[in-house]
Amino acid sequence: MAFTLAEIARELGVEYQGDGGIEIDRPAEPADAGPRDLALAMDKRFGEALGGSRAEAALLWEGADWQGLGLRGAILVARAGAVMPALTRLFDRAPDFAEGIHPSAVIEPSAEIGPGARIGACAVIGANAKIGPGARIAPHVSIAANVTIGARALLHAGVRIEHDVRIGDDFICHANAVIGSDGFSFKKVAQASQVEQMRAQIGAAGAAGGAAGGAGDTAPGEAQDASHEKWERVASLGAVVIGDAVEIGASTSIDAGTIRPTRIGSGTKIDNQVQIGHNVVIGRDCLICGDTALAGSVRVGDRVVLGGSCKVSDNLFIGDDVIAAGATVIFSNVPAGRQVWGNPAVRIDTQMAINRELRRLPRLAAQIRQLLQQHGAKAGSKSGESEK
Repeated sequence: MAFTLAEIARELGVEYQGDGGIEIDRPAEPADAGPRDLALAMDKRFGEALGGSRAEAALLWEGADWQGLGLRGAILVARAGAVMPALTRLFDRAPDFAEGIHPSAVIEPSAEIGPGARIGACAVIGANAKIGPGARIAPHVSIAANVTIGARALLHAGVRIEHDVRIGDDFICHANAVIGSDGFSFKKVAQASQVEQMRAQIGAAGAAGGAAGGAGDTAPGEAQDASHEKWERVASLGAVVIGDAVEIGASTSIDAGTIRPTRIGSGTKIDNQVQIGHNVVIGRDCLICGDTALAGSVRVGDRVVLGGSCKVSDNLFIGDDVIAAGATVIFSNVPAGRQVWGNPAVRIDTQMAINRELRRLPRLAAQIRQLLQQHGAKAGSKSGESEK
């Protein structure tokens, strides 16, 4: 669907320059833009690429000389982030869902389907499930018994939602995500497992300033013979509770809580291939980037950002407004407002200092070798003199 430059500007809440009647089919990179494209060059660095394009209209940085760039019209903005959500929403081609319920869908008679819901082929909806109005459920989605989903949900193909999960309004879930699967929880019945003993010993040693355990205790790092006992599974009874306007990425897994539910706060966005363990609580408006993993019983505050491939050990607390750079590994609580990086996580300025010192190590090693060689030569010389 085409929009005029004036219509686009109105959607973005800004003014246009030049010919507002130019018809636009799509946004495009400056070098690839044609006469019916809106070239995106919201930074001066991309202005040069416009010179070789066939674009007649562009989205430009504030103060740009759009006429000098050979354009018929332009929209000038101070910051790309302020307009990209509205721009992409305008041109977004939503998934094509036929009206009504596909004949091959399997819906239990006790399920409640809200008005205007669209349900695709081979979808399965369990007993007593409640699907809100305007929901769009793609083919091969399965929704188990007693699930509640609010209004205007969008579930892409292959999503699996297990029993008793509760989800708010405006939920988006991408392909093959699994919500409410059993948590990874196993115990030894006759005695505490080696893992539990190790954790207790490490905690006791830390509290005692590194002292070893008492007489007869196995020190941390020493294994005991536990081959005679098997792991017993702990069932997950707590399900998952998700707030409003939450988005879940493709192939992400969110485990059910053991007794209390795993919780995801309103406005939080979770990327692809993320693992959220049992009993985790995530606050409002967080960003959890791809390949991140949160172990069981982690608590995350509001507005937290965890970069790609972050790992968080179990039973930790991450305060409000924390930012963890990509590939950070968190082994201890992080106070509110802290910016962390590294493995193990430290303040980001500390990690930058560590990186600087690491880059100096080859030069330092060469200096040490040189000093050792000089010391050896002097020692040899003195030894020769004494023999004479």
